[in-house]
Amino acid sequence: MRVGKTKKGLDFWESGLMNNTTFKQYYNRLVELSISMFEWNNLPDTIDPRFLELTLFTDGQAVFFKDEVMGYLCLQNIIGGQFDVYRIPINRRAYAVNGYQKELDNTDSVIIWNNMLHYNSMLDCQMFAKRLYNLDRIVDVNANAQKTPILLVCDDSERLSLLNIYKEYDGNQPVIKATKGLNPNAFNVLKTDAPYVADKIYQLKVQIWNEALTYLGISNVNIQKRERMLQDEVQRNQGGTIASRYSRLESRRQAVEKINEMFGLNIEVNYREDYNNELEPWNNDTYNDKEDIFRE
Repeated sequence: MRVGKTKKGLDFWESGLMNNTTFKQYYNRLVELSISMFEWNNLPDTIDPRFLELTLFTDGQAVFFKDEVMGYLCLQNIIGGQFDVYRIPINRRAYAVNGYQKELDNTDSVIIWNNMLHYNSMLDCQMFAKRLYNLDRIVDVNANAQKTPILLVCDDSERLSLLNIYKEYDGNQPVIKATKGLNPNAFNVLKTDAPYVADKIYQLKVQIWNEALTYLGISNVNIQKRERMLQDEVQRNQGGTIASRYSRLESRRQAVEKINEMFGLNIEVNYREDYNNELEPWNNDTYNDKEDIFRE
């Protein structure tokens, strides 16, 4: 009985580990996509655009300033002190994980906000990742239920023999061998007949994934339509994707304008194109199937 409890505990922890791993997989993919969507041009060599975008993603803000020794920097920021009439903090403190700190204000630094709400993107990506991992694990469980849609009931005396038989069954053995003394009447097999819904769950997962891409401003086809679709219809469908870009892009451009004015720089920021318009796959204003989109 102790062995059974131990095995049950191992199954529980293995399932929990798989849940956490799947969540981290989706979350990391969304983070990577999010921090790579903007292209910064003419940044000083002392500024890391990856760290800049990662800070905006997690903190919702970063502060741009010039250090007397290291030059231009863009670091994490702690707001404090009074606010101006537009509720922008006048005093701010730049800091880094190595202990670096510098007191700043609105005359020698510029805060770069992640979006018009001055909020991070981390929460949204966590929510999308949670929904995606949950559906992914449902697909795994339902698909596995097609392989073993049975419930085995036996006496304790036949438990070990039954486990050995099941191992061969679970291992896809073409022939299952049993000892001569095995009593086939000592156990019952009840079919659970688990319905196959993995395809529907997977389709739902694809829709949520496309919803996440729309939130990040990445082109995708977030409608399901098997018949021919007009090019104009595809372009209109991208309206939500384009609109999702406005808030984050405008916040960065407003900060860049202030930075260039304050420090005499020529920095630019643009949304990175995620596909080449010249390589659009539709011909004669139509394409035949949703799987043909973006197919090379």
